[in-house]
Amino acid sequence: MSAPVAAPRRRLSVSRLFVVLAVVAALVAGVLFALNWVQSSAAAAAKPWFAGYTDVTATPTFAFETPKGDAGRNVVLSFIVSSTEDACTPSWGAAYTVEQASAQLDLDRRIARLKQAGGDVAVSFGGQRNDELALRCTDTDQLVAAYAGVVDHYDLSTIDLDIEGASLADATAGERRAEAIARLQDTRRAAGKPLAVWLTLPVTPDGLAPEGQKVVQQMLADKVDIAGVNAMTMDFGQSLKKGTSLADGAESALVRVQRQLGVMYRQAGTTLSDPTLWSKVGMTPMIGQNDVEEEVLGLDAAKKLNAFATSHGIGRVSMWSLNRDVTCGANYVTLKVVSDSCSGVDQKGRRFADALGRGLTGELAFAAGKVTTEEPTDARDLTDDPAKSPYQIWTSDGAYLQGTKVVWHHNVYEAKWWTRGDLPDDPVLNAWETPWTLVGPVLPGETPIPQPTLPAGTYPGWKGTDQYDKGDRVLFDGVPFEAKWWTQGDSPAAASSDPDSSPWTPLTEKQIREALSGASDGGVTPAS
Repeated sequence: MSAPVAAPRRRLSVSRLFVVLAVVAALVAGVLFALNWVQSSAAAAAKPWFAGYTDVTATPTFAFETPKGDAGRNVVLSFIVSSTEDACTPSWGAAYTVEQASAQLDLDRRIARLKQAGGDVAVSFGGQRNDELALRCTDTDQLVAAYAGVVDHYDLSTIDLDIEGASLADATAGERRAEAIARLQDTRRAAGKPLAVWLTLPVTPDGLAPEGQKVVQQMLADKVDIAGVNAMTMDFGQSLKKGTSLADGAESALVRVQRQLGVMYRQAGTTLSDPTLWSKVGMTPMIGQNDVEEEVLGLDAAKKLNAFATSHGIGRVSMWSLNRDVTCGANYVTLKVVSDSCSGVDQKGRRFADALGRGLTGELAFAAGKVTTEEPTDARDLTDDPAKSPYQIWTSDGAYLQGTKVVWHHNVYEAKWWTRGDLPDDPVLNAWETPWTLVGPVLPGETPIPQPTLPAGTYPGWKGTDQYDKGDRVLFDGVPFEAKWWTQGDSPAAASSDPDSSPWTPLTEKQIREALSGASDGGVTPAS
């Protein structure tokens, strides 16, 4: 009897193997694509828009109804404030009621003409000079009616709340405002007429100050679905470091506002993706001569800001103001004094509106129909690879000197002062709350950069019983310190919590390099 013949094994052909691999790759790509689409689709669908502010009551009257180009087809009319006769009656600049503006400024007809030509208007409440409605109108029902009266009269899809000065500092007025706007927005949405609400707030290169943060937090707490925060990137004053351009200061402010918005939304229980957060950031520079004499925004800087806005997906760009978008005439005495009707710089026939508004063709009404909802968190693997990180990877037990750079979650951070245990990406609202500055992402193809380290024994270890003179150096927990004055018994550990009163200061990376160089030249004597 013969042995049974074994069935032949089935082999996977090369062509079938490619098919399997292609299917697997497609599945992986699909998952990644889906996540990326969810995070960016809302922001991508929203086309950023440009609309310059127009001071309705300024003289000479600016003819916004006949724009000189596409960049002028949308305008933000300003400012609605409390009437001097009745705090709950809205007025244009405390000079004209809504009805008076229609009769004496022909405002309604001019708005109709702009819309007839394909343009649109938003209305801004508040401003620096007069009282925003919520500041003096203390009856919430009347306040709601005041806002609604303006919105209904001009059939608005978008309003702008310019909160500064006394209005910014008054938290009670902020609570009234938030409650009133929430009620107005709910009523409009129920009637099928959604309303986009922008908050225009002053900033420094470090972002929103606590008062501005409070305004946003009040709105979110009352469930106002804010379209975004429009940063007034102007008049920085002493907050703008010497040698920093106005455009660079503005970009710094916008980056920090975007991060602050993310933190405040998370605190309010809603996580948003970076693209969505950028779509909720707006910027409004002051063209030409700013109120601060040293600050002047030229046309090249305006183009730079436009490039930043378009590359980051900023949702809105405005400017103060369309009234000023022209070179001052020869009879204007001094360009250092800000004019309501000219920019204070030689524009050579060009317009700031064109420079700032280039490519921003979105409609004002778009954000009105959007509802802000929770978005999935980033599912990327945030584990840092030492072989692909230019600097050391941050650890919770590591001690980092001022100027030390680390890698954390694929980003590079730099220490502002000596630190230990502070997360580089800790979601703090203010830059001064964290010892870390975000430098930027780890770039593709980067490899470790050699970092200077002091050999053991370079300096003697600190002892509480020893006396130290100014300039003496010691090692404490492996970190080199230098004495600022004579000291005995003062631990260097206190330098991190109270650097001003501590007699010790940690060495910077530059000083460590110099010390190492001195050691190679025989200038540093290691401790015995």
